[in-house]
Amino acid sequence: MLEALDLARWQFGVTTVYHFLQVPLTIGLATLVAIMQTKARKTGDPKWQRVTDFFGKILIINFALGVATGIVQEFQFGMNWSEYSRYVGDIFGAPLAFEALLAFFLESTFLGLWIFGKDRLSPKVHNLSIWLFAFGTAISAFFILAANAFMQYPVGAVVNPETGRAELDGMGGFLRVLFNETSLFQFAHTLFAAFLVAGTFVAAISIWWMSRSVRVTGNEKEARAYWKPTAKIGLTAMLIASIGAIGTGHFMGQHVIDIQPAKGAAMMGTMESGEAHELTLLMDTRDTDGYQLVLPIPGVESFMATNHFTGEESFLPGLDDVNAELQEKYADVYGEDQDYRPNLTVTFYSFRAMMGIGFAMLAVSLLGFWQIKGSKINRAEGWGKFWLWMIPLPFLASSFGWILQEMGRQPWVVVPGENNVMLLTNLGVSSSVSAASVLISMVAFTALYTGLGVIWIALIRRYALEGINTKSKVVEYDSTANAQPNFVY
Repeated sequence: MLEALDLARWQFGVTTVYHFLQVPLTIGLATLVAIMQTKARKTGDPKWQRVTDFFGKILIINFALGVATGIVQEFQFGMNWSEYSRYVGDIFGAPLAFEALLAFFLESTFLGLWIFGKDRLSPKVHNLSIWLFAFGTAISAFFILAANAFMQYPVGAVVNPETGRAELDGMGGFLRVLFNETSLFQFAHTLFAAFLVAGTFVAAISIWWMSRSVRVTGNEKEARAYWKPTAKIGLTAMLIASIGAIGTGHFMGQHVIDIQPAKGAAMMGTMESGEAHELTLLMDTRDTDGYQLVLPIPGVESFMATNHFTGEESFLPGLDDVNAELQEKYADVYGEDQDYRPNLTVTFYSFRAMMGIGFAMLAVSLLGFWQIKGSKINRAEGWGKFWLWMIPLPFLASSFGWILQEMGRQPWVVVPGENNVMLLTNLGVSSSVSAASVLISMVAFTALYTGLGVIWIALIRRYALEGINTKSKVVEYDSTANAQPNFVY
């Protein structure tokens, strides 16, 4: 039977992964909608306002569901993880407070102005509102990721010997919590991932409508006037974001190997210490001595981790050796038998799934540009459906990234960092909460989130299928038409 620790981890994992389905779409789509509205304001072309209204209502739906699913997160720290909160609450709570009081209020205020200020505010102020909302989503992510980065490698803190709690090392310590190498890598990588999610969404919906409108109407007016321009915006975001995510992921991975060597060895599949490692593609993760399928090019894995193919600089420690070193280092604190290796299967394959999807989306974005270049309009039904199937992939990549981040950190809830700030996961769970209580809440939240997920998908599907015209499925559009969809902010 599962213990309270396992159930608490499952509950937090389920709620976090589900919440993070909405977060990247909101972050990326807010900026893309702002770009569309800016084009509408500067050009005076009503077609850009039509597509702004279309993607804007999807943004509002997504943001609302994201807020609903995010509320639960903070309560879990005090209820299921009270020992963790007691130990690092003074530090972890600071960026969360900034996120709530600064970023969230910024988002909420200016999204409200954008929704209810249409035709009441001046065009410039109304346009500025969506840009400030987009900025708010980005800094909200920054504060959340700064808090998470502290768990990955704590800096700017000291342990108070009297209370046994970690405390900020003055104002300079707080600034280090916010602006350190780990938090900045995470922020950059997550931001690119968000734009990959949103860019793929905009490109996929636009290309699907492009092909569909041509088949239904028999002409290309709607496709050329509305959907091809938005497809270009989505594909541009996809291309830039996929390159950015791959680049930042490369350097972030090298940083992870430095600060969390066990996670680094597990995700790379480095089972034996040595130089010039070949890249492990697949492996039997039931044991560190299991079968490995490697790319037969010496030094590729070493280069990914160290920027060196051969020589002493290419040396990578094996997972078992890392574990033995940590056991010796912390024997006086946690005993000699503590296992510091993360779940190998989850860490190894989540890394490859995330990375594989990232490279795949780069290729798909280039394919999309090739298909719409010049005056080309692809009316094939299969082409449109292909793009709809692309929508879930960046969501999956983001989820695999978070799973790698959190599962690969185990058995630590706070990885050892500066000034011996550290905490094992089994010491952070609430000692007074029973397994039955956690199980009941986990089942309730899972059911609730499943229901919200169905509503989220149903609403986005409904309004995505509605298109820019709500009175009939597809019509031929006059270039000067400026009718409004039924549901507009």
